[in-house]
Amino acid sequence: MAVKAHKVVVVGAGITGLSAAYYLQKHATEQGLEIEITLIDAAHRFGGKIQTLQKDGFVIERGPDSFVSRKNSIQQLAKELGIENQLIQSAPGETHVAVGNRLYPIPNGSVMGVPTNFGSFLTSGISSWFGKIRALGDFVLPATHMVEDQPLGKFLRRRFGNELVENLIEPLFSGVFAGDIDRLSLKATFPELLEADQQKGGLIRGLKKNKVAASRAFDTEREGLFQTFKGGLETLIQTLEKELDHCIILKGVKVEKFEQQQEQVKLYLTNDSSISADGVIFALPHGKLMPIFEPHGLLKGLKDIPSTSVATVSLIFPETAVINDLDCTGFVVARNSDFTITACSASHLKWPRLTPPRKKVYRAFIGQVGDEAVVELSDGEIVKAVLEDLQKLLNIRESPEFTVVSRMKEAMPQYLVGHGERIALAKKEVQNALPMLQIAGGSFEGFGLPACVNQGKAAADQLIERFKAQSSDLEETM
Repeated sequence: MAVKAHKVVVVGAGITGLSAAYYLQKHATEQGLEIEITLIDAAHRFGGKIQTLQKDGFVIERGPDSFVSRKNSIQQLAKELGIENQLIQSAPGETHVAVGNRLYPIPNGSVMGVPTNFGSFLTSGISSWFGKIRALGDFVLPATHMVEDQPLGKFLRRRFGNELVENLIEPLFSGVFAGDIDRLSLKATFPELLEADQQKGGLIRGLKKNKVAASRAFDTEREGLFQTFKGGLETLIQTLEKELDHCIILKGVKVEKFEQQQEQVKLYLTNDSSISADGVIFALPHGKLMPIFEPHGLLKGLKDIPSTSVATVSLIFPETAVINDLDCTGFVVARNSDFTITACSASHLKWPRLTPPRKKVYRAFIGQVGDEAVVELSDGEIVKAVLEDLQKLLNIRESPEFTVVSRMKEAMPQYLVGHGERIALAKKEVQNALPMLQIAGGSFEGFGLPACVNQGKAAADQLIERFKAQSSDLEETM
C-alpha cells in the first residue's frame, strides 16, 4: 500500500520560513517520511529583511549585516549546507557611545552596559563620579524579588540610577531593539539580568558569575564577536533556496485566508488558486498574520505588539575624504545627544575583507520609538542628516562617492512588558483550535537571525512529530 505524502505549506520565505522548509525536508528524509513542501512568499525574492548589495567590489547589507558568534545555530546550518568555509569574523575593535557630542569607549567587561570590570568603568569618562557612586549602589541594594514582568528601564534604574542607564545601558539596548527601555519587557529581552540579580543578591556580582550573560560582555581585544559570509548574508539565503530542490516554490503570491477542512486546512491565494495542506507554518510578521487569523477569532492579543520603522544608510568615501577616522569599529548614541542617527559602524574597520582598498564605508542607523518620522524623509534628506551627524565626529572633506538608503517599515517588533505571556497565549490558542498550524518568526521569540533559525527549526520539528504520531496511529488501526 502506497504511503500518502503529507502536504505542508510554509508561508513566508525570510530566514525563519527558509529554515523551516529546509529542516522539514532534511528531517523528513532522515526519518523516512513522505512530505510535499510548498514555499510561498509575497515578494519576488526570498530572504525578507536580508538583502545584500554587491557593487564595485563592496558588499553592502541593506538589512542586518551579521549575527552574533556566541549563538551557533547559523554556524551549524552553514556546516550542513557546506558553506561553513565562507564564514568570516568581524575584526577586533572598540565600540563607543556618543554622549553629548563626544565618543567614549564602552568599558571592557560591560554586559549590555552593565559594568563588571570596575577598573575599566571607574576610569571611563562616560559617567560622572556621582553617577559612578550611584551605580555602586547595586552592591548594597537587596536582590529584586518579583514574579511578574516589569519594564527593563525600571529594573535597571533601581539598580544603577539614571545616569549610567541613560549614558550607557539605554543606548546599547536601543541599538539592538530600536525601542524604549521603559516599556520593553525585562523577561523577553534579557532575562539573564533578573536571574543574575536574584541568584547573587546584586546584578554586578551575578553577571560576573553568569556564563551566559558573560558571553555578551564587550572585550576590545576579542575578535569575531560577529560573523557573516564572504559574499554577505544573502549567501545563506541563496544556498538555502538552492537546497530546497524538492519544494514547490511560489513567489509574488500571498495567502488571503484559510479554512479548516477536518484534519486539513485550505489556503486561498491571491493568484486565484488554493492549496489544501496537512500542516502549515506561518513565518510572517504578526502584523501580516492577524488579518489571516482574525476571522477565526485567533491572535487578537498580537495587536498589542507595536513595530518600529528603521532605516540604514551606507556612505562610501575615498580614503582621502575622511581625515580623522573613528578610532572604533562603531558607536551607539545616547538619547541626550544631538544626533539623528541612533548608531553607526565603520564597516571598513569592522569588515575589512568586504571593502575595497583605500575606501571607507560608514553604515548609519536612523529611526526608533518616538523618532520614526525621520524614516519617511526623502533619500536626500536622510543622507544630509547623517552626513551632518558624522561631520561632528569626523573631518569629511569630500562628498560620498555613492550612498545606499534602505528603509524597513515596521520591521522591529517591540517586546513590551508581558510579551512572553502574550506569545504563549497566542501559540496556545492556535494549538488548541488548529493543531496543524504553527506560527514562528521575529515577532515572537527573538528577532536576531539565530533566534529565527531556531524558531523555523522548532516549527518544522513540531509538524514532523505530528506526522509521526499520525502514522503510528494509522499503523495501529490496520
